[in-house]
This record gives sequence, C-alpha cells and structure tokens, in this order.
Amino acid sequence: MSQSNSMRAVVAALAANLGIAASKFIAFAFTGSSAMLSEAIHSVADSGNQVLLLIGNHRASQPADAQHNFGYGRRRFVYGFIVSIVLFVVGGVFSIYEGIHKFVHPDAVSDAWIAFVVLGVSIALEGLSLRTALGEVRSARGVRNLWQFLRDARQPELPVVVLEDLGALVGLAFALIGVSLAVITGNGRWDGMGAMAVGTLLVVIAVFLSLEMTAMLVGESALPEDVEAIRGALESSDGVLRVIHLRTVHVGPEELLVAAKIAVNPHATASVLADQINAAEAAVRAQVPHARYLFIEPDIERDPAY
Repeated sequence: MSQSNSMRAVVAALAANLGIAASKFIAFAFTGSSAMLSEAIHSVADSGNQVLLLIGNHRASQPADAQHNFGYGRRRFVYGFIVSIVLFVVGGVFSIYEGIHKFVHPDAVSDAWIAFVVLGVSIALEGLSLRTALGEVRSARGVRNLWQFLRDARQPELPVVVLEDLGALVGLAFALIGVSLAVITGNGRWDGMGAMAVGTLLVVIAVFLSLEMTAMLVGESALPEDVEAIRGALESSDGVLRVIHLRTVHVGPEELLVAAKIAVNPHATASVLADQINAAEAAVRAQVPHARYLFIEPDIERDPAY
C-alpha cells in the first residue's frame, strides 16, 4: 500500500468529520441531546486524529541523518498511538461521562427533528468517507479479508480511518436509537444510554488501536508473503546456495530492514562474491521494493555438529 493511498483516505475522512462536527454541535444547541453532544465530541476527536495523522506523515518524511540512520518513518506509528489515546480520552471517556450525567439528571429532548436531520446527513457523509477508505483497503489488502488486513497492516493510517468511520456509523446508530426512544417515551434517560453506548464503542476501538500501534512501535517483521519473496529472490540469485538466517523489521511503514546470512561457494574470490551479493540485493529490491536497508552476510556450509 502506497503512502498516497493512506493520505487520500485521511483527507476524505477529515473533510467529512469537520462538516459533521459542526452540524452536530448545532443540533445539540437546539435539542440539548447528550447523544448529539457525544457524537459532536466524537467527530471533533476524529477530526483532530486525522490532523495528527497528517502531521505524523509530514514529520516522518524527513530524510535519514546522523542521529536517525534509518530515517523517521516510525513517527507515523507514534502519531497513530497518540490517536488511539485521544480517541479513548476525548471521545470515549467524555461520552460515557456525559451519558451518565444525562441518565442521572434526565432532560427532555427538544426540537428532535433537527437531531434526526443531522444524524441522517452524518450517516450519509460518514458512509462516503468509509467507502473511500474501503476502496483504498481493497487495493492494498490482497487476499486478506478486512479483519486480517486491520491486524496485519504495517501502515497506521488506513486501519485508524476505517475503524473510526465504522465506529462513527455504529455510534450514529446508537445516537439515533437513543434520541428516538427519548422522544417516543418522553424519558431522557434513553438519550443518556445512547451517549454511554457511543462512549463504550469508542473505548473498545481505542484499546484495539493502541494494541496495534504498540506492536508497530515495538517493531514488526515483514508480512509472510514479503518474507517468502525475499527468501526466494536470494535463493534464486547466482552464487547463493541457500539462506541460512533471515530477519526483517519495519523501520517505517514503507521501509523494511532485511538482515540475511547466506551460504556461498567457499572457493569464490572476494571480487566474485561482492558481485554476487550486489546482484542478490538487486533481486530482493526488484521483488520487494520497500526492502530499503539490506545487510547480507556471506558464510559457508558447515557440518551441523559444529
């Protein structure tokens, strides 16, 4: 998945969320609905998160230097982790608090038609944003289903946007149910329960994202298909008898570090061996272009007893 794919989905989500947030705040001002306020804060949190992802992408594009020899690509993971914390605190915890407050001190929802109109428009806009994100996912996930893609992705932006959009749509459904029941029954507690449902959903999504971003920060290896492609490229190269060891780690979403020990002809001269290693590196990069840093160590076959 290219960086431009991720950024296109982020920009689409940001544009949708800014408009949605403004409309929800207007609806809250007229209706006094806690579910609408929770949804408005949710949209603000999502908008802030998309801004953070854009900042992280920009800061990660700095070239490698003496202090960071492998570049700044992992900054995108850092900002992805910050997004999960913002979603948890600003979106989830606030919504749960507001829902509890409304449940304990219920108020009737006024001008409910405004809330229904805003919720309908919001569902349409979030649906468009989700469609854009899923379109980018389809071009990137290969044979994986959506759940496998979210678990295996090495780029933080698309999983964040997809989960935020899915969460937003489900949250809007919760808010719609809460407001509807509050209007039908005249009991404002339903509105508070809708807000609590939105907050609980956001907390679950935030926890999942934090675990995934933590795994990226710690350092994940290449995807299995990339490992096999690297191994195949090395073993098909002239002069490489077999791959003894192969280790990979993502130093950024699109930057892969590869360390390999290969068995070579013990009678090859240094000049021939250097040419063979250079050819092997070229073969790996041809198969896996994001294998940016390659370290290949030649060795000779040894008796397993030693």
